Amino acid sequence: MVITIGREFGSGGRELGRKLAKTLGIEYYDREIITEIAKNTAFSEQYVKQVIENNPHDLFPISVAHTFSYIDTNTIFQKQKIFSEQERVIKKMAAASDCVIIGRCADYILKDFNPLRIFVYADMDSKVERCLKRNESAENLSRKKLVKKIKSIDKNRARYYNYYTGEKWGDPLNYDICVNTTSVSIDDIVKSLSKMVKG
Repeated sequence: MVITIGREFGSGGRELGRKLAKTLGIEYYDREIITEIAKNTAFSEQYVKQVIENNPHDLFPISVAHTFSYIDTNTIFQKQKIFSEQERVIKKMAAASDCVIIGRCADYILKDFNPLRIFVYADMDSKVERCLKRNESAENLSRKKLVKKIKSIDKNRARYYNYYTGEKWGDPLNYDICVNTTSVSIDDIVKSLSKMVKG
């Protein structure tokens, strides 16, 4: 059993994934992926996180970037190396045991594993409220700045996903289940999902 969870920032997708894994009694992988990538490359966890959580090269796809001499090809190579290692780590984790994997293009990387692909989203008010409850530092931001931060993170996630998969992040056609967490308890959603998964 492999479950992948893509999620909008502040939608509660990480919490949903963690609780679903616990309910099902299976492994949960999230930040552990970054740690494994750093262990197997010359890059620090901070750098790996920065690359994965931000968009890849702003202008050109990997397939043509090397033809433009003014592009920093070393940076492109590093980002591609990180994605290749991410792919290897995620496949290794999925092959080792039943698990829930958060983000990082896992639904695409593991397509041959036939995972249950879930995408979690919510309206902006709900995402702002969750951010404020979860992160005390968010309280120092005005609502306007917090909304801007949420939109920026989601934009980067979309660009990263779209760049490496050639698919559209958040497109319902790319997922088996899309879950709207607006005004709904994560615990209630987990109960429903776990019943469905268990059959």
